[in-house]
Amino acid sequence: MAGKIFYRERIKSKEGQMTPRFRIVAASDIDLKIYADHFRRKDLEQLAKETKAKLVELKRDKKSKNRK
Repeated sequence: MAGKIFYRERIKSKEGQMTPRFRIVAASDIDLKIYADHFRRKDLEQLAKETKAKLVELKRDKKSKNRK
């Protein structure tokens, strides 16, 4: 069974900013150690490809006060 990597968009990241926009929240059914706090989408895709895991994006609540 393939594992899953759950990630979400960072609260303080803004469109057009040159900083990584995503955080890994959890990993299921894979042996993966994570040493970074923030990731770019290409980083996540490469991690998923190498570990044969599926990427699962966690959606934000639309009522969140920190988003537009």
